[in-house]
Amino acid sequence: MALVDARLFEEGGGGVLGVRGGRSLGRRFAWLRAAYTVSAYGTGLGFGAFSLIAIFVLHAGPTEVSVLAAAGLAVGAVVAVPLGPWVEFRRKRPVMVAMDLARFAALMSVPVAFALGRLTFTQLLVVSVVVAAAKIAFTAASGAYLKALVRPEDLIVANGRFEATTWTATMLGPPLGGAAIGLFGPVTTVVADAVSYLLSAAGICAIGGREPRPARAGAPARLRPGDLLDGWRHILAHPTLRPLFFNTILVNGLIMATAPLAAVLMVGRLGFAPWQYSLAFAAPCVGGLIGSRLAPRLAARFGRPKVLLAAGTLRACWPVGLAFICPGTAGLVLVMAVQLGLVTCVGVFNPVFATQRLAQTGQDRVARTLSAWSIAGNATTAVMTALWGLLAGVTGARAAIALAGLLMLATPLLLPRHDRSTRHGRTPITAPALRGVRRGSRGPR
Repeated sequence: MALVDARLFEEGGGGVLGVRGGRSLGRRFAWLRAAYTVSAYGTGLGFGAFSLIAIFVLHAGPTEVSVLAAAGLAVGAVVAVPLGPWVEFRRKRPVMVAMDLARFAALMSVPVAFALGRLTFTQLLVVSVVVAAAKIAFTAASGAYLKALVRPEDLIVANGRFEATTWTATMLGPPLGGAAIGLFGPVTTVVADAVSYLLSAAGICAIGGREPRPARAGAPARLRPGDLLDGWRHILAHPTLRPLFFNTILVNGLIMATAPLAAVLMVGRLGFAPWQYSLAFAAPCVGGLIGSRLAPRLAARFGRPKVLLAAGTLRACWPVGLAFICPGTAGLVLVMAVQLGLVTCVGVFNPVFATQRLAQTGQDRVARTLSAWSIAGNATTAVMTALWGLLAGVTGARAAIALAGLLMLATPLLLPRHDRSTRHGRTPITAPALRGVRRGSRGPR
């Protein structure tokens, strides 16, 4: 998926529209939806902007561009390691606002340096790291806040609406961002992305209400080195989360590792025009909208474990098709068909996965769990992107894409067949200190 952010495949989302069977999820949720929507569209507009700036402004070569993409994820993941435990025992909305403002400030430094003629590759790298680390902390805080804000039975709908917004932004944002860069210059979309985080922070502030400080029952007053591993301990000890963890980070890594190779194959080797390449990956995002709308209904009818197994299995069947791209219209149609099938399955899988992950995690450890998950996902994607780049140098882009597709076919073996957590007495308990957030934030119905 050359035009799609890695988070679409791994993290799922939170919640957007706030309607379940005609019932509003409340005013506070509407503000959360608005904040997410504006930042999602900003991210869509700014997709790939750093790579283009590195190429056209700093005259960076393929190696430097690859380093910029991989190092931002990898170093950002390392920087974010202590953030999960730190976020866990703090009010989540102030953390979300702080991370939005940090991303705004970091991104705005790029157009300022560009205007002054002082922009460097090192600055782009540092900004990438800051943005990646802040994103991990924001995801951890927002997931914990969402679980406290929305009733358990509404989580699947909330996650489905977030997913729909993400795919809409992905479908519209990159083409509009590319047009803006062509008309107004290479840093235009970076400004738009930065401002979107500022508006997101304003929306989160507008949610209002009192958020109680999380209780530290049984937790030490100060962060200890061993606390950094709490999120991973929970994931690896949980019979449902453990297979989901390995499945999602592997699938995500394989998909994103082949993204630059698909670009090289299509544009560099097969002669597709840039607009054809963009169309081939942007238009099928409509499948994400379809899948995200189907997810709550499928989960209600068949149950979350069965939907995860079915959608996760079907999701793995499509990427190998990219190894058979040929020149001309037939090749373009093949790419769009493969991407439509993949994105539709992802659109079903992600909301159900995000809901299952929240449902199987107690409120007192959500931030640590989501942080650990994001860190592992980012690090895995960075490593696999680098490895597949080296592999393509030896075997060629088509062979490397084919190998990734074949490995994807084995990933359904990592999916849980049943929801075994309740059989082992692992039904999560919502922390009493945060129950008041949910009770006090439903709004009129």
